Amino acid sequence: MVEHKLIDIQNRLEQPIASATGLPNERYISEAAFQEDRDKVIAPTWACIAFVEDLPQKNYAFPLNFMGLPLVITRDNNDIIRVFHNVCSHRGMMLNETPCKTNGMLKCPYHAWTYALDGTLRGTPHIGGYGEHKHPDFDRSLHGLKTVRSEVWLGAVFVNLSGNAIDFSDYIAPLTQQFDELCSASEREKFSSAEEGCRTQLTVKSNWKLPVENYLESYHLPTVHPELNRVSPLNVHYDLDRFENGGGQASANYSRTVINNQKLPAIADWKADSENVAVYPVLYPNTLLGVHADHLFIMFLQPTAHDETVEHVRISYLGDAANEQQYQAHRQQLLDAWTNVFGEDIFAVERMQQGRFSPAYAGGAFSPAMDIPTLHFHRWVAKQLVQNTKQ
Repeated sequence: MVEHKLIDIQNRLEQPIASATGLPNERYISEAAFQEDRDKVIAPTWACIAFVEDLPQKNYAFPLNFMGLPLVITRDNNDIIRVFHNVCSHRGMMLNETPCKTNGMLKCPYHAWTYALDGTLRGTPHIGGYGEHKHPDFDRSLHGLKTVRSEVWLGAVFVNLSGNAIDFSDYIAPLTQQFDELCSASEREKFSSAEEGCRTQLTVKSNWKLPVENYLESYHLPTVHPELNRVSPLNVHYDLDRFENGGGQASANYSRTVINNQKLPAIADWKADSENVAVYPVLYPNTLLGVHADHLFIMFLQPTAHDETVEHVRISYLGDAANEQQYQAHRQQLLDAWTNVFGEDIFAVERMQQGRFSPAYAGGAFSPAMDIPTLHFHRWVAKQLVQNTKQ
């Protein structure tokens, strides 16, 4: 019965855009739908959950909750980053509650079982009786922490919760190919963040899908972002090429920040005929990017409830020079500007969330000219739900 309902939703979305109907209200206001989103929409893909800067030194542990799942990211003495389920293999106690420097081990506070930062179970106190820390019938190698498949890209940590997604490099290939049209991968990899003034965080009282939908289109610029629209008006924005798991928009009118006649360092091989181009793609399900000649931002969405989402934003600049004191004013101006833009969107997505409680709204309509990226995302969500719902 549930599968038939999802197929009906998918069929309505696959109509021509002028006739298509969006995801129904329950996909935004239901706790059951929130869990389905985690297990059937997000888990089979690659989702961003943190930034490398969240683990500021070696032998560090960073616990987090992702849609109800306790996870922990570790950075070992060799700077290798891994992700595990944050739960002891013995009696299921959560290991870490707060980010911390470690001695190279994670210790369960219940019975003191200890794990190396590579997940290996190293210590099992008194498992064979008082003073006996081994038992001939217990194989420690079978009871390490449960690994979550993970990758690091552009300083962001991604996970595949189900463990069976395609390789991360293949997942992001259509996106990186678009980036390659602007600059080389070797230049993009030079982006890095200063220790201070490069991050912000916003909490939005809405389902996680609404910030994605909002970010995908520029239709709302004149009403929601009047100041931005004066600098980068709606008529210079255009849709990016969409791919299986992403889409977005771009502007042809980006201008680099100038303070005291000085500009931030820019990518050396940025295409000359695209000097004023900035691209704003979304890598489904939850990673929103902004790529410019002189800075890169990544926003990842942490869904905390069916009606609450935390937006984590980090801005990176080109090389060590751009993160030095002489560019502090540039960095602060950009951080303030983007924080303001993202803040302006909050009322829109929160009011859309409130509107999802109206029985008069049944998925809404799409502008045939302006909502193509939004429809693409709705179709992707519906496809994920249908494909990952068992018979």
